[in-house]
Amino acid sequence: MKVVIQRCSSAQVTIDQSIVAQINQGLVILIGVGKEDNHEDADYLIQKIIQMRIFSDEEGKMNRSVTDVSGDVVLVSQFTLFADTKKGNRPSFIQSAPPDQAKALYDYFVETCKKQFTGKVETGEFGADMKVSLVNDGPVTIIMDTTNK
Repeated sequence: MKVVIQRCSSAQVTIDQSIVAQINQGLVILIGVGKEDNHEDADYLIQKIIQMRIFSDEEGKMNRSVTDVSGDVVLVSQFTLFADTKKGNRPSFIQSAPPDQAKALYDYFVETCKKQFTGKVETGEFGADMKVSLVNDGPVTIIMDTTNK
């Protein structure tokens, strides 16, 4: 699995001009599922993300987690994180999991996150054409890939 984590002061997801997810301070997490990914990968990422100290403390140092700052989370599926751009100008997505497999693991990620995270967990809609907007705070953007644990 690959994730892009963005610390935000606000974010929202819109589908067909309707807001489906909205948070203030917290994290926007784009989630890509690969062919070889499994529940262990999702569990690993969730634990790391919930505990990751990327919010500022009183001294301005990144020393607090999203839980510590009572932040919220928006989870958005994004198969394009597995884009292969080595050949030509059109990305290949051959390493992305097929839609049924990806949706099942994305749903597992969402449900597990809701069980383990104390803040609000909002989501986009798997497979939908979404508009994601956020105010990236910092900016802080972190990329994680479970092949590099």
